[in-house]
Amino acid sequence: MSLEQKIEEAVVLLQGIERDHAPAAFANSLGAEDMVLTDLIVKHAPGIEIFSLDTGRLPEETHQLMHELISRYKVPLHIYFPEDLAVEHYVRRCGSNGFYESVELRKACCQIRKVEPLRRALRGKKAWLTGLRRQQAATRTELLLSEWDADHQLHKFNPLAEWKHADVWAYLYQFDVPYNELHDQGFPSIGCAPCTRAVAIGEDVRAGRWWWENPLTKECGLHCKKTAA
Repeated sequence: MSLEQKIEEAVVLLQGIERDHAPAAFANSLGAEDMVLTDLIVKHAPGIEIFSLDTGRLPEETHQLMHELISRYKVPLHIYFPEDLAVEHYVRRCGSNGFYESVELRKACCQIRKVEPLRRALRGKKAWLTGLRRQQAATRTELLLSEWDADHQLHKFNPLAEWKHADVWAYLYQFDVPYNELHDQGFPSIGCAPCTRAVAIGEDVRAGRWWWENPLTKECGLHCKKTAA
């Protein structure tokens, strides 16, 4: 399927979400895929809200992109922060960088800085959108275009699920979409600064995220499904 066809299908899906699942919100992590979706939403489905989670540990380049996004597109970017008291308690108990010590402590940090703010961001929404792709990680190979999110009790859409890495970058270049400067420095996937590093040529695109952990379990919790007991 050509890029033009993929764009057309994404636009149809986005307009359907805007029409049938309002209020809907797009969780924009400011990665390359999410900048593609930002451009598509602003141009074709502006009724979909766009929000980001500022964890308090984001790279400066990500904050620069936030500013550029707002300046370029002239749309609100709703920012959600972690609860101050929860962060303070974690740091007192585990230290600023306690997440390096165990998977449990890392997931606890993600819970405070990402998962809980996401829950607030999705409150009252009927659907949320992400820039996830199947090609991104071993944990995402079964990713669906749309699904029911039982945890948040709403519909979840992944409009770029079938897009390839080359599709994403072809779109960014073709439509002159701004993107994070770190992508040009060997960072294909960008999260919090302490948990993200550049990757070597040939490494998996998610190899730089929580690089000290097993790649089959490397998720922050935003996109993990609950399993039955």
